[in-house]
Amino acid sequence: MTTLTRPDIEISVPANAENVAVVRHVLGGLGDALDIEPEVLHDLRLAVSEACANVIVHAYRDRDGLLDLTATANVDRTIEVVVRDRGRGMGPRADSPGLGVGLPLIAALTASLEIGTSETGATEVRMLFALDPSAETPVAG
Repeated sequence: MTTLTRPDIEISVPANAENVAVVRHVLGGLGDALDIEPEVLHDLRLAVSEACANVIVHAYRDRDGLLDLTATANVDRTIEVVVRDRGRGMGPRADSPGLGVGLPLIAALTASLEIGTSETGATEVRMLFALDPSAETPVAG
């Protein structure tokens, strides 16, 4: 799923709940620029919001930190969105304010989902979205 092109969007914001709205707004602008169907844009924004919420809830429990996002539009009418943090990553929390359905929801809304660690040690959630819902879903490689 990795691309060799520069991202169309690259932002880094403090990992707090207020900035999830900022991310959603930025993705809306990308959706306008790429003429993304409203239903696809809704799914993209929802999945990315869930990934951002995971950073806020899990990565920086005892300190401040950053949420990084890149979005890259590909020539095959897919878009790859990567949400990164440099915190402690995701793990079970007995005191979690959520219901634990974020990752299954993200998986249901994306063409592919990968969770891992980057070369720099950042936790990454890589999501691939098909921008043409009627087209065949691409296979991650």
